[in-house]
Amino acid sequence: MRRLIYLLRHGEVAACSPRRFLGRTDLPLNPGGVRQARTLGEELRHIPFADVVASPLQRAVQTAALVSGRPEEAVRVIAALAEIDLGQWEGHTVAEVRQRFPGLYERRGLDLEHVRPPGGESFGDLADRVCPALFALIWQTAGPLLVVAHAGVNRVALSRLLGRPVGQALEIPQDHGAVNILRAGEQGVEVVAVNLLSPLPAPYTLAATGRGEK
Repeated sequence: MRRLIYLLRHGEVAACSPRRFLGRTDLPLNPGGVRQARTLGEELRHIPFADVVASPLQRAVQTAALVSGRPEEAVRVIAALAEIDLGQWEGHTVAEVRQRFPGLYERRGLDLEHVRPPGGESFGDLADRVCPALFALIWQTAGPLLVVAHAGVNRVALSRLLGRPVGQALEIPQDHGAVNILRAGEQGVEVVAVNLLSPLPAPYTLAATGRGEK
């Protein structure tokens, strides 16, 4: 029996100006993010999620709770789904990074898969952390699954599933509140849809009994 996995990016958080590197910074949803999650929750209210899982960062846990209608305490947290570790770049602007680490920002842009911020992870490191945990979770879950994570996390997982180089992960769109649909079956896990935004297509908002996936 084929099963759908709803892999979400968390809702909006407060924007920084100028833009800063925010990986593990534990920001909550802003009011727009709360609305996004509640809207998705209304659209997905008929899906009988067998499990609801999130990154340990509060923006992901809050989104998972609002979408599923479960209390935050009922959301299962998986540490391996946390956003990429940006090490010493965390919280700094691009200009600050370029000043403090001459040439490294440019080298990373040319080789995302292998180049790490000092004390942090490359996108290859992120994929090696995320993918085993996510794929194990998928095969351990018997019914529809809700997973809420982050842009980086989702991009590396989608890259691996689509057979794309992890170094090109930033080319995969992941808006705040985006929904990616995966399908697990006898042939493995396949990507059905990427970066869906509300309102979601009807096939993905219906329960599996009679009207949705079988």
